Amino acid sequence: MVACNRAIIEQMDSPVALIPQLAAHIVAAGGKRLRPMLTIGCARMCGYSGKRHVQLAACVEFIHTATLLHDDVVDESVLRRGLASANAIFGNKSSVLVGDFLFARAFQLMVGDGSLEVLEILSRAAATIAEGEVLQLTTQNDLSTSEERYLDVIGGKTAALFAAACQVGAIVAGRPANEVAALAAYGDNIGMAFQLVDDALDYSADQMTLGKTVGDDFREGKITLPVLAAYEAGSPVEREFWTRTIEQSEQVDADLEHALMLMGQRGALEATLERARRFALAAQRALEPFPPGELRQCLHDVADFTVSRGA
Repeated sequence: MVACNRAIIEQMDSPVALIPQLAAHIVAAGGKRLRPMLTIGCARMCGYSGKRHVQLAACVEFIHTATLLHDDVVDESVLRRGLASANAIFGNKSSVLVGDFLFARAFQLMVGDGSLEVLEILSRAAATIAEGEVLQLTTQNDLSTSEERYLDVIGGKTAALFAAACQVGAIVAGRPANEVAALAAYGDNIGMAFQLVDDALDYSADQMTLGKTVGDDFREGKITLPVLAAYEAGSPVEREFWTRTIEQSEQVDADLEHALMLMGQRGALEATLERARRFALAAQRALEPFPPGELRQCLHDVADFTVSRGA
């Protein structure tokens, strides 16, 4: 990971001073580096001892960071990882364009790796992320969205990159197709669990823990599983509340607190976390084709960490 962080800093360099300045703001803000860590962990578990996985881990982080820059502009976010978001400091135009730069740099790293299979996996993931974000826009403020549709959204916008990050670890190690597929399933399930927990945290965490303003999803009318679960289990009066606040975007200051109360009464957050736990267990089962060892245990523990964030 030290080598990966060094590669990230090197690849952010540009003669246009605003690019490394803005990119450094969001990269230096921290984050868990979970996706590149999974690329490195999966490659090492598969017996790889070269250096390709470090550059590809940096590539994965650039794709992720680019999507964060664009998401914060779309969502008009003012916080990211507990600090002022890049768009709040540098403006929307700069954030979008530097996001484009990071996407372009990611593709340069893919091409530099020289594997068409790696290029296919990561470029497909980048397209799937964009599809997931657009799909989320089409479900916004729509309480008729099915749970299946919601899972399609998070599968695209979040889980796809987790899956790709793990897959390329097996590819660089030259592992057979069944192991590549197993790690894709592992990453996909980790990503689903991760986003479910994030969606629950938006209604249950404090601002410092969450790293963004609590209740952003509610204010933006985003359709997430906590909202769907509370709406589905709600009385007619409760459904009227959700219709007014989410579908009609008519909110007053006290509405977020009321939403939290309704979610608590209907067990919506616990239902969301339980679904996350099921995905985490599926991720752990996907590791069974690999021999026991320290690295497999680390990847197994990542699934537990993912859901423990919501505890």
